[in-house]
This record gives sequence, C-alpha cells and structure tokens, in this order.
Amino acid sequence: MSALIPFGRNEHNLFSYLDDMEKSLFGDMGAGFGQFRTDIVDRGDHYLLQAELPGFDKKDLHIDIQGDELCISATHDEKSEEKDDQGRFVRRERRYGSYRRSFDISDIDTAAIDASYQNGILELKLPKKAPVADVRHQIEIK
Repeated sequence: MSALIPFGRNEHNLFSYLDDMEKSLFGDMGAGFGQFRTDIVDRGDHYLLQAELPGFDKKDLHIDIQGDELCISATHDEKSEEKDDQGRFVRRERRYGSYRRSFDISDIDTAAIDASYQNGILELKLPKKAPVADVRHQIEIK
C-alpha cells in the first residue's frame, strides 16, 4: 500500500515562502483547495483509486504514466457572458482551474489499468503485479 502514497512537494521558492507567511497571518483557511480528494482502497488483487473531480468533462481529464509514476491531471475552463440589447457587457466572468496529482505505481501492472469517470468520480482499477517467485537453482562447478 505504501507504494500508492502521493508524492510530496518540497518547493523552496519565493511563492512557497509567501504562502507560508499568509498561512501564519490568516490561518490555513484554503487548505485542500489546491488538490482533489483521493481515496485508495486495497481490494486484494488490485487497488481502487477514487478521485473526486466534480464539474469536469471526461475530455478535461488526463491520466499519464511515465516510468513508475501515474499522473492524474484535470483542467477546467469556463466562460459566461451576459450582454444588454445593445451588445454591451452587463456581466462577464471567467473561471479557470487545473489540478495535478502523482502516485508511485512501482508495484502495479500498468498494462492492465482500467479507468472510468461517472458523476464526478474518476475510478482507476490498479491491478497489483504478480509476486515474483523466489527462483532457486544450483550452478554446476566446472
């Protein structure tokens, strides 16, 4: 199970120091808004990863594998406009958001991963690799 623990982010740049200062002044009011919620359940022969991504279309979700890392990303771009009878804007709003999370999948059979998205929940069935049998044999001395 420890292989599916998300990678941490240790960024040491000006923006992370400013974020830390903001948290010390105002508390951690925005905790959890920077990433989507994920549950991982061990089902014996596979893990079930459930990610909450409400409001996204299936085309906005991307699942990529590079080496032993599985990356789930989602991008949301929404625009709404209201104009009066002369074509002038009365209200114009734009909203953009993107999320990205990475997981270590070194003990997962990547060729057999299955994904589905329904009612704002992305589900990934992550089959475990078959355990490698301890092969023992004798070597003949010449």
